[in-house]
Amino acid sequence: MATTRRQNDVTTKDARLDIRITPDQKDLVERAAAVSGLSMTNFVARCIEKEARQTLQDYEEMTLTKRDSEAFVQALIKPSSPSRRLSRAARRYKEDLGR
Repeated sequence: MATTRRQNDVTTKDARLDIRITPDQKDLVERAAAVSGLSMTNFVARCIEKEARQTLQDYEEMTLTKRDSEAFVQALIKPSSPSRRLSRAARRYKEDLGR
């Protein structure tokens, strides 16, 4: 997000983002900004911030079905014992670390 500073209760934006777009893309953005009553800068800033937040939310959050949620909670409450193979791998890992 853009760097902002508060000076006398006025937010200043001093970060820049330069992009290259096609003439058709520029026309589309200009038209959308106009019908939104925003400058191109404000329109683009709002759009990219919204998309960036959604992208991060999609990446950072997981939605589980009721069944998956119940299975997850049960795994936390009563975890299964590690398999022999996993136990051997953990032992080799610790030996490699010298512990």
